[in-house]
Amino acid sequence: MPRYTKAEKKANYFSKLIELVETYPQVLIVQADNVGSKQMSEIRFNLRGKAVMLMGKNTMVRTALRGHVKNMPQLQKLIDLVKYNIGFVFCIADPAEVRKIIVSNKVPAPARQGAISPVDVTVPAAPTGLDPSQTSFFQALSIPTKIVKGQIEIVSDVALIKKGDKVTASQATLLQKLNIRPFAYGLAVQTVYDNGSVYEADVLDITDEILYTKFMVGVNNIAAVSLGLSIPTLPAAPHMV
Repeated sequence: MPRYTKAEKKANYFSKLIELVETYPQVLIVQADNVGSKQMSEIRFNLRGKAVMLMGKNTMVRTALRGHVKNMPQLQKLIDLVKYNIGFVFCIADPAEVRKIIVSNKVPAPARQGAISPVDVTVPAAPTGLDPSQTSFFQALSIPTKIVKGQIEIVSDVALIKKGDKVTASQATLLQKLNIRPFAYGLAVQTVYDNGSVYEADVLDITDEILYTKFMVGVNNIAAVSLGLSIPTLPAAPHMV
């Protein structure tokens, strides 16, 4: 394989990025915190034929896009989204389908000291497999236990960590002792860029069925008001015959 200089690698990256934004106008902006290289490779594999993922340094991405804004002014809105640890997923298939593939690729992870918990963590009531000599450790965390058949058993479910809290050393140690991996990390789809339009990823959850249901609710409300006021309207017409 040929060896490229730093300048050549940069030029190749710029060319690839511009080619992608010109070819695929729908882009998912994803946050890549706590996602390892192996997991990233698996996500790329699962996206084959559906989307193209491109990561890179924010400064390089901004520079490449700014150099092309004259040709595609709508790219300014994409540039504004380039911050923190993000990447681009250029959609070949429907963005909602691509998002489902990305969201499904998550891997369990332990709670490490100092990490911010992305979820509420509850320790379930169950035998722990730990010997009675470690009872004091549970007492220090105010976790009710009893000794059953020579091992510690947690008496009731315990809300250990709240979402958004920092994991303490004792909490991390406890979860490790219990072999609980409470977190699941993967790419987080934050925003959708659609040829100059930008909206939150949650919009992709709105299906045709949901739109139809909400529309029919509005039609029924109009019909009810029309009938109550004896004012003829199209939605009320079938009920007035």
